Amino acid sequence: MSETASIVPAGEARRPSISFEFFPPKTAEMEQNLWNVIERLAPLAPDFVSVTYGAGGSTRERTHSTIARILNETSLTPAAHLTCVDAARGDIDEVVDRYHEVGVRHIVALRGDPSGGIGTAYQAHPQGYQNSADLVASIKRRHPDMEVSVSAYPEKHPESASLDADIDVLKAKVDAGATRAITQFFFDNDLYFRYLDRVRAAGIDIPIVPGILPVQNFKLAKNFATRAGATVPDWLAAKFDGLDDDADTRRLVAATVAAGQVQKLSKHGVQHFHFYTMNRADLVFAISHILGIRPNGAQKAA
Repeated sequence: MSETASIVPAGEARRPSISFEFFPPKTAEMEQNLWNVIERLAPLAPDFVSVTYGAGGSTRERTHSTIARILNETSLTPAAHLTCVDAARGDIDEVVDRYHEVGVRHIVALRGDPSGGIGTAYQAHPQGYQNSADLVASIKRRHPDMEVSVSAYPEKHPESASLDADIDVLKAKVDAGATRAITQFFFDNDLYFRYLDRVRAAGIDIPIVPGILPVQNFKLAKNFATRAGATVPDWLAAKFDGLDDDADTRRLVAATVAAGQVQKLSKHGVQHFHFYTMNRADLVFAISHILGIRPNGAQKAA
């Protein structure tokens, strides 16, 4: 496959790269924790770090503040999440312009969850962007130097009628100017590879970066997966069975599971991994180490 596939031919040197997702802190204590996490992970030299954006823009200022601080106080490259939910085009355009003004050159453009929560009907704002493809197109028109990443769903978006229809949505986002897709997290690598085959068959050749969720808390992860339409395999549930009151063992199991997942993806040629950190550093740092990534850009063969 081509380099843009995020896959390299078997036998060639693999040098995995990484990126991280954070969410904006709500309290002073959470902010201090986030910066402890950033300080721990920054020496791993990720390609970029993304900061999420709450439903309806509920974290707009906190997201912007976090992004600005990353720009001003670190050498990291930030990517700002942006959604279409409950906002007029002019308001969204203003956010994009503010990001561009402070030096942000990467947006993760999303439709966003319905304002009533996952499972409720999505309704576009009357004066807003109708979907993420419209948002991508607008960002690229206003600021052609902006890189735009979008979402992808190996098990299809919960609201899509079929996987083929979902891939059509991805193609529309690519046609609008998106140059990278980051997947919803998954635990079965076969889901990712089957999805990648169908995406390539549809003529989509941008990188499809696997989103990896290290399981910090199985019950929370399962609830999150249920809302997001992601499958939790029985074998994964079995590994955490009986560990509700044993946090130390849970962490060891979580590290083993996530490390195994990324190692298997890497052996099949995956070059880039996007980690949903949940604003925690321990598992992500350990998994990156297992991939062969060392602080300050040094790498070892995985």
